[in-house]
Amino acid sequence: MARVPESQRVRDALENAVVDGRYRPGERLDPVELEREFGCSRTPVREALQALQRSGLVQIRPKQGTYVTELSVAELAERFEVMAELEGMAARLSARRIERRTLDELEEALVECETHARAGDADRYYYANARFHDLVYGACGNEYLRQQAHALQRALQPYRRLQLRVPDRMRRSLAEHRAIAAAITDGDGEAAENAARDHVLVQVKEFSNLVRAWNQVREPVEQSG
Repeated sequence: MARVPESQRVRDALENAVVDGRYRPGERLDPVELEREFGCSRTPVREALQALQRSGLVQIRPKQGTYVTELSVAELAERFEVMAELEGMAARLSARRIERRTLDELEEALVECETHARAGDADRYYYANARFHDLVYGACGNEYLRQQAHALQRALQPYRRLQLRVPDRMRRSLAEHRAIAAAITDGDGEAAENAARDHVLVQVKEFSNLVRAWNQVREPVEQSG
């Protein structure tokens, strides 16, 4: 399997550290300390922080530094609602427009997802999962929709990836993927749309536990401020 780029390794590790509570909401991240922690040069750390800023997990403030974003549950729910509608639309259009070759690629992505789910590897599962969704976006035949869905997918990447840690989530996620793929293969646009929309919306529930944990971490900081 291809080696994970250094900047992606650092990014994934930082995402995990933030959600685990090692870096608290509002806390400043020191690039020099991160270089030492991850045993890498400045460039991968800078690229990782820039990617996390694009996703909304951190904020880079000029002349102040980089800080962990303080999540708003309402803002997160709004983004997932929009993502659900975009995913649903893309799946509905794909059911009408997908080509045989892309159907084969969808099945390959599902097999890869299953391999990582059986191994309990949430990180590798996520990237196989992302490939599955990218194939659906690409098959929808609407370039503007593909661009918008892909942009929001990147913004939600940390949250969609890390909710896969919920016990049994990968297995259920895989079943949801198979339902989407089956509906697209059958050319059933309505079923594909509903399955894709539900697949995203359930992630809001999965992630709510994580958001509550973040709030519990933040409360002692606010009380001592």
